[in-house]
Amino acid sequence: MTQTHSGAGTVIGPRVGLIGLGSMGMGMATSLVKAGFETWGCDLRPEAREQFAAAGGHAVATPAEMATEVEIVLTVVVNAEQTRAALFGDAGLVQASGGLAPGSVVISCATCAPEAVRELGAELAAHDIQLLDAPISGGSVKAAQGQLTMMTSGPAPLYERTGTVLDALAAKVFRLGDQLGQGSQVKLVNQLLAGVHIAAAAEAMAYGIRGGCDPQTLYEVITQSAGNSWMFENRVPHILAGDYTPHSAVDIFVKDLGIVHDTAHRDKFPLPLTAQALSQFTLASAQGLGREDDSAVVKVYPGITLPGSAANDPG
Repeated sequence: MTQTHSGAGTVIGPRVGLIGLGSMGMGMATSLVKAGFETWGCDLRPEAREQFAAAGGHAVATPAEMATEVEIVLTVVVNAEQTRAALFGDAGLVQASGGLAPGSVVISCATCAPEAVRELGAELAAHDIQLLDAPISGGSVKAAQGQLTMMTSGPAPLYERTGTVLDALAAKVFRLGDQLGQGSQVKLVNQLLAGVHIAAAAEAMAYGIRGGCDPQTLYEVITQSAGNSWMFENRVPHILAGDYTPHSAVDIFVKDLGIVHDTAHRDKFPLPLTAQALSQFTLASAQGLGREDDSAVVKVYPGITLPGSAANDPG
């Protein structure tokens, strides 16, 4: 460990970088700052960098700019392609002149296919850099609270090096095996269930509203009945408020259920519920709802009046 200094005073710990100051990444980066880590945050958007700098972090526009400053880097980007670009692109961590030092650790937090994580791990190992497979769950609120769930896999010694960082970010760190990709496989199972449950919750609310149910009363009854789910209880209030500010966007599930579907299709494994949920999210995105909260998938149902809006008629 290296002695570092932050606004909170002198602390003992690694210098940490985080790439991707989006809804999840910003909360994670500020949680690291609050925990006392000297933290670099990278994002292309000036407003994100300004927000992070105001929170006490070092803000940079490209991964290369933090490469020589950090020992542990978290990639909190959209997918494996963006992770690869952050690592090996023209302004990436590894390809930068005087780039990420041998012996450093990359923690991959994006939702990726397991084989993609293994390929990234092999490429980093050629540079004497280790990879921890660590996709995340919990949304922007828990990210900002340092209360995420992390589904991790990788060599045991990496946990000793990264343990204080993981503890600052997560309420629960699951260790799912020594092999890269095992964490990502569990994350795909989680995303399958999350996407199907959100789509089912939206369909149930649309069906109830179409049948004349009062939306608020319907929510109260279902959350006290056997048909409830965590996603129903968490997402339906967005529908009731008519507030589709994205905590997790429709397009996230177009992406994540697409990965689930593609990996299963490759193995000729049927996932009929996943396929239908993916179709609903894709339809919502095609109707211009991709950047809205994932609960906006309810808007694909015609002929219903949602709270806070006129009758829904997509076409």
